[in-house]
Amino acid sequence: MDDQQLNEQLHDCLFAIRAQVHAELKELAREAGLTDTQTDALWRLSRGPEMTARRLADRLQCDASTATSMIDRLERRGLVRRVPHPTDRRVKVIQLTPEGCALRDRVIQHTTERSPFARLDHESRLRLHELLRQAIDGTHSADEAADVVAIPEGERR
Repeated sequence: MDDQQLNEQLHDCLFAIRAQVHAELKELAREAGLTDTQTDALWRLSRGPEMTARRLADRLQCDASTATSMIDRLERRGLVRRVPHPTDRRVKVIQLTPEGCALRDRVIQHTTERSPFARLDHESRLRLHELLRQAIDGTHSADEAADVVAIPEGERR
């Protein structure tokens, strides 16, 4: 298989995984009375440091007004609240409410149980994670960088 065919098949695999994950989340979103994007927002709000509307919009790849409207709807449902930013009083931080946390936990459990990655053993998932990070970031871990230096070009697989 040449590089072009391999790249095409890798993209086919990524699209297939995306479709599986999307179908599962869509089912859960419908049960919870949310849109796909609102479910995605709950997932993103639970993954990392404080999230402003601007940052959420960037993560969802939408404009700020779309994110603001979605946050308004989530706030009316009691799933999120806006609180003052700890260091910049011009900005509000979007936080999950207890009800939002409970729904987020359902989303995480649902996706974890039905994840296509669950078919892989732990070591395979770790390796896949590393490879995907490299593809996204273009970086190598320190261990891998050392391995690349230590293995002569003709002997690499």
